[in-house]
Amino acid sequence: MKHNVQLIMYGENGEVEYGGDMKNAFKPTRDIADHDKHYFSGLLPQFWAEHGVSLADLYPFMAPRYDDIKKNETEIHFFGYYKFWDPQENYYYCLEHTGFTPNTEQSEGTYSKYASLDDKIDGSRYYLAFIKFGIGRATSDTAHEIRDGKITREEGIALVKRYDHEFPSRHYKEFLEYCDINEDDFHEVIDSWRADHIWTKEGNDWRLRKPIWGGLSKP
Repeated sequence: MKHNVQLIMYGENGEVEYGGDMKNAFKPTRDIADHDKHYFSGLLPQFWAEHGVSLADLYPFMAPRYDDIKKNETEIHFFGYYKFWDPQENYYYCLEHTGFTPNTEQSEGTYSKYASLDDKIDGSRYYLAFIKFGIGRATSDTAHEIRDGKITREEGIALVKRYDHEFPSRHYKEFLEYCDINEDDFHEVIDSWRADHIWTKEGNDWRLRKPIWGGLSKP
């Protein structure tokens, strides 16, 4: 708004690529009005002010007024509409043309070394998704590569079995400090999101009821 920029270009359409609303699957743009639904689950940042979060802390997440956005004729476009979105091929291109270098270790929770490297919370975010839904980062990555013909379904299942449950220990202490919680708080919150139809507890161990490879699985 400040500089009268009218075009916002994203990479891929996350809703389409990783499982979500297919409303905009066959067009290059997304309605500005859909932003809150996709990125805030329908709850505006101001909602959290009613739950103890200060407006000052919420400010970085608050968009300009909708009327101002419309007046500016702002449009969102997805590069993935114009060129087939293939994460592995994107990596090869960047490696050859931009000097990009991947991690020396695979990212926690998956087998790749080159995607989503921009912050230290990603590992925890994917692990929380694994707890809540029973599928984690390796499931997302393998599903994409199976669709793209990079790996077989059997290879994908083996990778999911090996990596999906991996605990994000690399930046765990920093994550706790950032969230201002201790380990007991972390595990209490984590376990409260384990749905009964996804998880079962045997002694002190949590297990997936129906992992993709069959049988029960200890995470």
